[in-house]
Amino acid sequence: MKYLIVGLGNIGPEYELTRHNVGFLTLDRLADEHGVSWKSGRLAFTTEFKFKGRTFHLIKPTTYMNLSGKAVNYWMKDLNIPKENILVVVDDVALPFGKLRMRGKGSAAGHNGLKNIEELTGGQDYPRLKFGIGDDFPKGRQVEYVLGRWTQQEIDELPIFMDKAIEMIISFGTIGINMTMSQFNE
Repeated sequence: MKYLIVGLGNIGPEYELTRHNVGFLTLDRLADEHGVSWKSGRLAFTTEFKFKGRTFHLIKPTTYMNLSGKAVNYWMKDLNIPKENILVVVDDVALPFGKLRMRGKGSAAGHNGLKNIEELTGGQDYPRLKFGIGDDFPKGRQVEYVLGRWTQQEIDELPIFMDKAIEMIISFGTIGINMTMSQFNE
């Protein structure tokens, strides 16, 4: 069994520690945990590891957030991975900081990375792991907030939530989405 785990984010040092890059950060931690290194591939940084007879292919699109679908579509086809075996790790302002929620499908809810994935893979029917970044911003300031850096308190707490996200990713690949959702979603 093969899985494509997609961490959404933007490339470049100016975006590295921003809330919008929580997908990249989570996959970096997952790769470190499994002792694998990133290499530059077509439209994405890529790596992979095996766990319990499954292969987890990780990608961090290098297309910038709004064109993430190009990378997802390319790697899904190149690796011959069905949509139900794709998991997109994405920031979500509608969830409180650190809250994690897995869904089998759903709307993009205004997220441009998810919109592009929908457009290029043919619909909303792909699993996603939403990582809550909170909504502590004044009206009309969402872009500055998501592209803003974490507070020190968030940085201190982030590893706890990333570790839980990693557990959910591994669970998705080993026991499936339904059991993972019932075990982890609050």
